[in-house]
Amino acid sequence: MQDQLRVHRQILYDLALHHLEPLPGNFSRLAYLAGLRNPSTGNYEEEDLCKAYRQEPVHQALTDCHEELFERVLELPLAQQQQELSRHLESQREGIPIGSQQCKALLESWIPQQAPDYLKELFRSNFQVLCELLYVQKARARSNK
Repeated sequence: MQDQLRVHRQILYDLALHHLEPLPGNFSRLAYLAGLRNPSTGNYEEEDLCKAYRQEPVHQALTDCHEELFERVLELPLAQQQQELSRHLESQREGIPIGSQQCKALLESWIPQQAPDYLKELFRSNFQVLCELLYVQKARARSNK
C-alpha cells in the first residue's frame, strides 16, 4: 500500500514538474489533462509517464489530477475564470470558439468523467457564459479597430 502511494505521488510530481507547471494557467492545464484521456477507452495515457511507471497507476494518478484541477477551476471567481480562459483560448490556433456547438464540444472534452453531476452542470453553465462573454468582447474589439 505504501509503495502504491509513493508511486502515485511520484507520478503526480513528475506530471506537475514536467507537464503542468510550464503551462500558463488552470484552463491550459485542464485542457492538457483532458487531452491525455483516450476517447475510445476513457483511459488517461501519457507516453513518458507510462514508460517510467505502469499504465494503470498513471491512469489513476491522471484521473485524480484531472478531477482535482477541474474542482480548482470551479473554485476560482468567475472574473478570474474569464481571464484564464481568454488567455488559454487566445494561445490556441482555433482561438475563441464561435457558436454554441463548437463551445459545447470543447467544454465537454474538459469535464472529468467521474465528476459529480452538479459540478458538471456548474462548469457547463459557467463555460457557456464565459465563451459568450469572450466572443462579445472579441467582436467589440474588432469593431473598434
